[in-house]
Amino acid sequence: MNPSCLLSSILFYSYACSCFFNLFAFASNIERKNYIIHVQPPDNHDKEVYHRSFLPEYITQETGSQVPPQLIYSYSEVFSGFAARLTEEELNAMKKKEGFLHVYPDQYIPLATTHSPDFLGLHTGTGSWPRSGLGRGVIIGMLDTGILPSHASFTDDGLPPPPKRWKGICEFKTGTGCNNKIIGARAFGSALINISAPPLDDAGHGTHTASTAAGNFVGDASFNGNANGTAAGMAPHAHLAIYKVCTRGRCSIVDVLAGLDAAVMDRVDVLSFSLGLSSGPFQYDPIAMATFKAMEKGIFVSCAAGNTGPAPGSISNEFPWVLTVAAGTMDRKIRASVKLGNRKEFDGESLFQPANSGSISYPLVYPASNLSENPDCESFEGFDINGKIVLCMSSGISGRVDIGSSVLGFGGVGLILMNSKSEGYTTFADVHVLPATHVSYNAGAAILSYINSTTNPTATLVFKGTVMDASPSRTIAFFSSRGPSKATPGILKPDITGPGMNILAAWAPTQMHPIEQGFNIVSGTSMATPHLSGIAALIKSVHPGWSPAAIKSAIMTTSDNTDRTGEPIKDEQYQKASFFAMGTGHVNPSRAVDPGLVYDLKVSDYISYLCGLGIGDDGVSAVLHRSVNCSVIGSIKEAELNYPAIVINPQSGPVKVNRTVTNVGLAKSRYVAVVDMPKGIKVIVQPRILWFSEVNQKRSFAVTVSSGGNRVNGGGEGSLKWVSSSHVVKSPIVIVASAST
Repeated sequence: MNPSCLLSSILFYSYACSCFFNLFAFASNIERKNYIIHVQPPDNHDKEVYHRSFLPEYITQETGSQVPPQLIYSYSEVFSGFAARLTEEELNAMKKKEGFLHVYPDQYIPLATTHSPDFLGLHTGTGSWPRSGLGRGVIIGMLDTGILPSHASFTDDGLPPPPKRWKGICEFKTGTGCNNKIIGARAFGSALINISAPPLDDAGHGTHTASTAAGNFVGDASFNGNANGTAAGMAPHAHLAIYKVCTRGRCSIVDVLAGLDAAVMDRVDVLSFSLGLSSGPFQYDPIAMATFKAMEKGIFVSCAAGNTGPAPGSISNEFPWVLTVAAGTMDRKIRASVKLGNRKEFDGESLFQPANSGSISYPLVYPASNLSENPDCESFEGFDINGKIVLCMSSGISGRVDIGSSVLGFGGVGLILMNSKSEGYTTFADVHVLPATHVSYNAGAAILSYINSTTNPTATLVFKGTVMDASPSRTIAFFSSRGPSKATPGILKPDITGPGMNILAAWAPTQMHPIEQGFNIVSGTSMATPHLSGIAALIKSVHPGWSPAAIKSAIMTTSDNTDRTGEPIKDEQYQKASFFAMGTGHVNPSRAVDPGLVYDLKVSDYISYLCGLGIGDDGVSAVLHRSVNCSVIGSIKEAELNYPAIVINPQSGPVKVNRTVTNVGLAKSRYVAVVDMPKGIKVIVQPRILWFSEVNQKRSFAVTVSSGGNRVNGGGEGSLKWVSSSHVVKSPIVIVASAST
């Protein structure tokens, strides 16, 4: 080749490569991502105009249909700031502007009943329902995946028009979505291609939680004939305001904040939040900030504890200004049993309930080379499972039905799912694709032992349908996240337990779950949370002037610590459940509407508590979205917050905490302190008797806890009860374990 041509070719190649890499770098640089921008509150400025002023000039000058909108949301109620779609260069430029405080990259928050009203003592003729008018006049805001408005659970039979204070809008077409039940519905979808899509449920989750909280009465509800009965939410005549902040189960924090912002602006009474991020410092948590603002405006917020249990410290949404809800079981089982060749039988659960069962025995196999190993229930390499029942390990909170699909694909005729040891006795009723049952760890271990004892193990699956009065009931599900809180270990979390296992409620058919019967049975703290949201609505209907803290106290201090046989509530291992697993106990709606006394809190109390966390003036200011000087306001320790539970460490000496209760029961009443603590822990309450002469009268008392010179390394739990002739007001006392244990 001619040298000059060769040189030209080299130069052209170098130029082309340079252009390619420059274009690649340019493309990477202009990639836009969603961010939440925290800024100083404006001084008498239009908030959106103020927020737009933070966008660099060269952003606002860009044109062209291919450039996505830069300002996504301008928050006004729960967060001082906005959401924007920015390049890294644009973000860096914004950081230099006066008033900029912090940036939070967008992230996705995971999504965390015919019988449950009856199980909770809600009846049409007596108790909380008639007293509250079934929640009449209260607005529950649902932040979730939307709703199926045509479902029978959302008819407005018996409901009045929305309260005059209601400011929300309906994004369904006129006549097709909203009524006196669903009084508002909005969709927030920064990640959607079609941002004008209506708030229809595309995952089923939102329809399920909305109907659990406030679904109207629907007769003859069931799933494949199981769990049959009249379906109703906790507050059947409460209004629903829908905020779709999740799309196909993905919940952008940008959209969640927008939904919270709109709900506060619309003036809802209760917010139900079945989502949850992992624990973190409050000053860096936009949800902590937003829910504080909601509480500050008088809105009760109910949040899921999360589905990452049973590990200690796995709790989500542990802010003391919200109600954090754990998941428990009920006394209803959808039973499917295993009958082994040695005639032993073990009960489990399944929604696969064929009409004819229990007559044919099949070979039983555990697809692992060693019985101490976990089985291969995906490829079954080296095992012939054709025509056999297969024993597999459960996959935990999700993916259990997929295991059955694998078994069916390789010719298996049945499936037994056994729990791991940490999952204990918690079993799910799933819509399996073949005859199957889910059994406890102990049952699974016994089945394994049987397989190991014979060369020809066999089993029969027996399907028994819906079984009531199963025992023990009111146990804590293994997946329900546990305290103590990492962000605030001196505050008891979770606060309360509600039904969260195998809950039947309304459902919207989806691509992944094309259920056309109108109801589905699912589990999670997501299901427990709307139970408490609805119960909070009942209390709000009876006591419209109560603060969120008073409602929360009523729920916590009237809860049950025992199951239906009078035994202590158990965890997934059938051991006595700790307060860090169940909160104060299992919710009791009938007592919650008439608690006798409440531990109330003002916004200023929470501010003093935040000042005592050691996050500094800047940290407290970040949570409150206004300047705070803790040296002027003063601070209190976590144990001094007027919370309906006491968490302390008396290892280095006696600890004294103060509490104040407000009389919301009989005007003239007398309460006596009753203490129940483990041996070696001494508790003194002063005064021991509280006298009241009028409603809303306050009385203060001090609680001094000491270990009496004994080191309580493993911690301990007990309670303080204020007992009158008509009420028992119960608060847990938790002694935290010493650091040496």
